[in-house]
Amino acid sequence: MRQGVEIMQEYETLYERIYAFKNLYNAYKEARKGKRWKDAAIKFEINLMEALLLLKYQLQNKTYTLAPYNRFYVYEPKERLVMSNSYKDKVVQHSLCDNVLEPILIKSFIYDNYASQVGKGTDLGLSRLTEFLHKYYRQHKSADGWVLKCDIRKFFYNINHGILKSLLRKHISCENTLWLLDMIIDSTEGEVGIPIGNQSSQLFALLYLNGLDHYIKEKLGIKFYGRYMDDFYLIHEDKEFLKKCLNEIRSYVGKLGLELNEKTQISPLRNGIDFLGFHTYLTDSGKVIRKLRRQSKTGICRRLKKFKGLHEQGRLPMTRIECSYRSWRGHAERGNCYHLIRKTDKLYNELFKKEDK
Repeated sequence: MRQGVEIMQEYETLYERIYAFKNLYNAYKEARKGKRWKDAAIKFEINLMEALLLLKYQLQNKTYTLAPYNRFYVYEPKERLVMSNSYKDKVVQHSLCDNVLEPILIKSFIYDNYASQVGKGTDLGLSRLTEFLHKYYRQHKSADGWVLKCDIRKFFYNINHGILKSLLRKHISCENTLWLLDMIIDSTEGEVGIPIGNQSSQLFALLYLNGLDHYIKEKLGIKFYGRYMDDFYLIHEDKEFLKKCLNEIRSYVGKLGLELNEKTQISPLRNGIDFLGFHTYLTDSGKVIRKLRRQSKTGICRRLKKFKGLHEQGRLPMTRIECSYRSWRGHAERGNCYHLIRKTDKLYNELFKKEDK
């Protein structure tokens, strides 16, 4: 639990935890991480006390409103519209999430729900998949089996506001807190879709499929199951049973206004599982091998060559290139990718070694 989270008994209502000055100050410190050099962060920090006191007053008196979103597209790993909120709204989001949403909601999440939670993430998701495959091999003495790999079509853009509000009300009864949550949910046009750029959207998304997690684990009885946001898998020895599971899952997500995308399929376990950027597969000897997905292998080469051109045009500083490559390299080191990393290091040095001197 983050530093900003305080014991409930210190406050008369749940809502007070959001606008308590101490919690807003800790939320500001979280919001500035990695962004302190940006203009918005600098302006907020110049008048820090006044800005925080104003937020406290506005929240306390329910005169707080959201500023318009900054909309832009990102294209890696796929094209997505990101709606980034203002700096003061980021502070409120941190206080809301760190002091209310996260400590309340995560109590209901299954362990194998890996995204956007302190102490979890891609490392846990990958290690649990490896653990599941080892357990499967010990139980069945072979790599024969099946995997149902599912993905939700345009997940964030299709989350229904009304359903999300109903799910939140199963966990939160404080009317003022619900007022703030409803404002954030309804900050986009229409009755469906939540902004990818909001911190709260990550927890909303985890909650939205939380019932599905429990259904798969407890009703369908799947032992080997893991989910990272809208990307999840089921491992079982019986293909026909997984077909039934697929129909049940389609029906369940349909009631949430969602549908599975075309990448959803049942395939032989020995062919491996694409999950969290890696292709992980179980060998006939029981060994688990983790390789980078093909898109990541070819993508990094194209990206480095593109970076070279942008850098020569003066449009991309070397520090940004180094940061991007270190990030990819750190990701690749999670797998059995020794030779690939050496090969890519060689390409990086050929393209940029003069810049490093």
